[in-house]
Amino acid sequence: MKSIWKDIQKNYTSGTNFIKLLYINVGVFLIYSVLLSVSLLFSKDINQMVNFLEFPASIIKFIKKPWTILSYMFFHVQFFHLLFNMIGLHFGSKLFLQYFNGKQLLSVYILGGISGGIFYMLCFNNLPAFTNNIDDSVLLGASASVYSIIIAICCYIPNYRVPLLIGNIQLKYIAILLIIIALVNIGFDAGNLSHLGGAIFGFLYVYLLRKGMDISVNFYNLIGCFSISKRNKLRKTHKRSQKSNKDIFLSKKADKQKKINIILEKISKSGYESLSKEEKEMLFKESKK
Repeated sequence: MKSIWKDIQKNYTSGTNFIKLLYINVGVFLIYSVLLSVSLLFSKDINQMVNFLEFPASIIKFIKKPWTILSYMFFHVQFFHLLFNMIGLHFGSKLFLQYFNGKQLLSVYILGGISGGIFYMLCFNNLPAFTNNIDDSVLLGASASVYSIIIAICCYIPNYRVPLLIGNIQLKYIAILLIIIALVNIGFDAGNLSHLGGAIFGFLYVYLLRKGMDISVNFYNLIGCFSISKRNKLRKTHKRSQKSNKDIFLSKKADKQKKINIILEKISKSGYESLSKEEKEMLFKESKK
């Protein structure tokens, strides 16, 4: 048992951010499933755990538990809901990590989930069709986050073809199909509103990226503001030199991103085989980060 746990820890710590997201989602579901089984055996109520993690459509309820804007996107209560989301996460992340790094994947996952939750709440509080059901409506699952990742990569390389059962399909058509599915299913499950919110973020992420603004960098900088380390004193002492080093790093990163964008545009227009040996090597190195 110890060896299994060590293997899990090793795979988690050494794995990509996709692996980490997968482990967290599956781990939370397993914990919930075990607690549910125990609660049924001893006639206990587990609804408090669900209520603690689910995202409410009601603004008043959300104010009382603001952490749910993050917790809901890692929590599933149905196996098939988890299964389909993890399949979608695998499909989207596999393509996403060929052109972006793990930090960007994690940022798009979290920010896409937040956008999905906000869009869901806005719709319930402003559209007449949903206002009567605000108090009883909640959101669970990674669907909005998965949508944001898939739509982002579909917008980034829209003409890239992937093999499906009916043949090789361009990503732009997959994006259109996913949007249509979400729109059609709103009448059956209002949770699809969050899918649209995640999709909107995925589109905006790529749109701003092409304009030279990477939201994921700002997101990580924001997280860094809350981190405390022993290096803080060094940062104050060498503030000027660190600032210049940071500027140099950001400048190099921006130049590299421009080169990657040029390569991706070339792939979209002429295909992967049109790349030079140097361009292929550069793309391969970036995909490994």
